[in-house]
Amino acid sequence: MIRRIDLRGRRLTKAQINTVIPRATLDVDSAMALIQPILTTVKNGNEQDLIQFGEKFDGVAPKSIRVPKNELTKALNNLNPEVRAALEVAAARIKKVHQDQTRDSKVTEVESGATVIEKWIPVDRVGLYVPGGRAVYPSSVLMNVIPAQIAEVPSIAVASPPQVDNDGWPNATILATCELLGVDEVYAIGGAQAIALFAYGMENLCEKADLVTGPGNIYVAAAKRALRGVIGIDSEAGPTEIAVLADESAIAADVATDLISQAEHDVIAASVLVTDSTDLADAVVSELNKRVPVTKHADRIQTALTSQQSAIVIVDNVQQGLDVVNAYAAEHLEIQTRNSKLDAAQIRNAGAVFIGRYSPVSLGDYAAGSNHVLPTGGCACHSSGLSVQTFLRGLHFIEYSKSAFEGISNTVVTLANAEDLPAHGEAITARFENE
Repeated sequence: MIRRIDLRGRRLTKAQINTVIPRATLDVDSAMALIQPILTTVKNGNEQDLIQFGEKFDGVAPKSIRVPKNELTKALNNLNPEVRAALEVAAARIKKVHQDQTRDSKVTEVESGATVIEKWIPVDRVGLYVPGGRAVYPSSVLMNVIPAQIAEVPSIAVASPPQVDNDGWPNATILATCELLGVDEVYAIGGAQAIALFAYGMENLCEKADLVTGPGNIYVAAAKRALRGVIGIDSEAGPTEIAVLADESAIAADVATDLISQAEHDVIAASVLVTDSTDLADAVVSELNKRVPVTKHADRIQTALTSQQSAIVIVDNVQQGLDVVNAYAAEHLEIQTRNSKLDAAQIRNAGAVFIGRYSPVSLGDYAAGSNHVLPTGGCACHSSGLSVQTFLRGLHFIEYSKSAFEGISNTVVTLANAEDLPAHGEAITARFENE
């Protein structure tokens, strides 16, 4: 069901650890070549071209790319009351956590008469991508829209693929969630073409955005890579991944179901257990063998668990396990050890850390209040998950009085000459010529 890697007695570098615990093969470069005609068509084309992409890639031609407001209203009116209540609870928790991510302006007085003000200003317009392939992700609407709204982004648009079973519009629950959050600019478009639409805009249909966020398949990731610079991106999201650091105190059924939960996403999802207990490893395998065949998406899950990106890693002790998971830098990291809170304090690299038995990744996927749009593929060693700050830019406003300027002028001239940029210095001294 899942392979084992024995690291006992071995001390490996970060690079070596990522060699013995490889991710799934994801050839984004090849995907970039495949999507280039799509990007060109969107850049130079019209709405009819986008509708044809829907028919080609999603099996349905939407009546229009922009979803009419009445479709959003209808979707919310028809939404199952229990689902609506759950979305509202999740939204309230996400808002509470993300509201604490706002940043105030800071005034620094370098010296008397010399100030630098840092202001945090939202991007003008953002395009939010919500996948619609193997699963439905209204939770991704919450995770993308709410931080953008708290950041006070003035223009927010959502794109999600058209669905055969919803008359060519995006999934009804996704539409309902947009309406619930007050987002009425929604487009029935998916894949690379959606990212291109946000990057280039299209006359009489969609204004160009400044930033695009949200997860997607390999073609979405390829489009983000290809269009980075034309548009800002949050990240090139890859397949989901979970690492669980556990000792003999962990409950095998908990660990197994958590590994299964992420394998459910995709055949290239990664599920990794790192443990110093061979008894736990054996028990987890037993649970997997029992549970996987009876799950709804058994074939998909089994493929993910038996592929190279998933493994049970045996270590000498929890400290070595901490070294392994810090090197692996998982999107989702669970700590299920006897001293889980203390062990979690040693984590430096992870998209999000879930501490103890009652904080599984599934909680974070929906209603913990944290964001589930997280760095994948080891990028957690240098990148953060989606947050209010994703949608903000820090701008410096510099103001010097005459006396403060005079006091620092010689320093600037000296440094300009040292860099052989005398005109920089002359821009200083010229201000003394007409006094």
